[in-house]
Amino acid sequence: MHYWKYTILTAPESAEILLAYLAEAPFDTFEETPEGLDAYLPAPSDEATVPVDALLDELQASFEFSWSKAFLPAQNWNKIWESNFQPVIVEDFCAVRADFHPPIAGVQHELVINPKMAFGTGHHETTWMCLRALRELPCAGAQLLDYGCGTGVLAILAARLGAAQAEAVDIEEESYRNTLENSAANGVASQITARCGTLEAVQGRDFDGTLANINRNVILDSLPRLAELLKPGGWLLVSGILATDGDLVTEAAAQAGFVRQTLDQRGNWLCLRFAR
Repeated sequence: MHYWKYTILTAPESAEILLAYLAEAPFDTFEETPEGLDAYLPAPSDEATVPVDALLDELQASFEFSWSKAFLPAQNWNKIWESNFQPVIVEDFCAVRADFHPPIAGVQHELVINPKMAFGTGHHETTWMCLRALRELPCAGAQLLDYGCGTGVLAILAARLGAAQAEAVDIEEESYRNTLENSAANGVASQITARCGTLEAVQGRDFDGTLANINRNVILDSLPRLAELLKPGGWLLVSGILATDGDLVTEAAAQAGFVRQTLDQRGNWLCLRFAR
């Protein structure tokens, strides 16, 4: 596949904020760099870049950054990714590695995740915090929903922790396929049902818990429906929230019938746990 590579030069704190805004654009891969952020857009034609260019120009009115783009002819992206991907270790609780890495000792749970173009390896602060939060959540025997599942890494860890069933849904077809592959690779395919679509695709009801590592706007729009899908007393773990948006999300969650229980922060990102 051909790509347009957008190189965004900015301060680290601005890079994370811009990433949150750009997550809703049709980029399929982001890479944080010492100078800012690289974003990759599938390149069916030059016309596809027009709305993205306009969005970046609009964001420059609010944030200080410069940007440029370059056309990248099709390459062996998996080989390039493999050369850069390093395992992630979350304390002594779990480790996330690809299948070409050697096993990692000294952790309770080791996950083999080959993300390809799907989001969720544990490298980003939001996924890392969600993985750590699962250490304290009641997963054994639970019926769970993983909303915006990406690679399926959160549902897979929940299954390893004893979840009876996890329904994993993502709007991206690549994430759906990747979740199926990774579930099988980790021996929990029988505990995970993957679906491609929005919340409308979810068939389960009365979930004991929900994982939602997406972005602020999707979470805000989905809170009422997420409340309907949870049992009374059920828990909701959300991330993809910038620290500056914590109060906004907490207030919206309260209006949907949730009570905040915990707040974790890593860098500029939050992970919030609510109870219905």
